[in-house]
Amino acid sequence: MPVAPERAVMTDAADDDTVRTWLVERSYGDDELNIIILVYATPDGERYLRKELALRGPWDARDTPAAIDVDPDDLGDVTDPDERERYRTEAERMMAKHDPDDAV
Repeated sequence: MPVAPERAVMTDAADDDTVRTWLVERSYGDDELNIIILVYATPDGERYLRKELALRGPWDARDTPAAIDVDPDDLGDVTDPDERERYRTEAERMMAKHDPDDAV
């Protein structure tokens, strides 16, 4: 399923080189329970950004946006074909169900 270009790249006047990425994975850190790992990927599943968030306590509730806009230089390449396909599938699912600023 092709991705509409306007959903893949953010084209706002302030920063027209920002790439839209979608949440494709959320997990907890292996070593520390207070670390949440978020993975955002491009709609084609070929590039990703991993974010680690430290929670300060049980009261530390933060919204996780369905999509974020990222500088292309901050993205890594997804080299594993199975992971790339999984990211692509999940990004498409998120795009179909959520607006970019939805909390998920």
